[in-house]
Amino acid sequence: MSRVDGRYKNLEVWRLAHSFVLEVYQATKSFPKNEEFALAVQIRRAVVSVPTNIVEGYSRKGDKELARFINFALGSLAETRYLLSLSQELGYLPEARLADMEKRGAELGSKLWRFYEKVRSKRTG
Repeated sequence: MSRVDGRYKNLEVWRLAHSFVLEVYQATKSFPKNEEFALAVQIRRAVVSVPTNIVEGYSRKGDKELARFINFALGSLAETRYLLSLSQELGYLPEARLADMEKRGAELGSKLWRFYEKVRSKRTG
């Protein structure tokens, strides 16, 4: 049986990433119509990539592959956080909403990084 048989849902980091996706989708619903197929789509693609890469890495054979996909997830999270900040500067997100999302993004990033280090140490240890 592979690791992907739904067991990734037991990972706290995946649950946080999935929850963050739902929050970002909700926040981008209120973007101006002219951003519907531009910035909003870019943010959504980036944020969806975080839990998707966790799932894809978790389904691969070996910790080396898992670490590689967690690294991709970290990059996608960084992209998401930048795009959310840009959205606030453009007036699409209230400052308080961005602050809350930034806090959640930082927590997710911290846990994702710890997961990455744990997986990396398993393959080198």
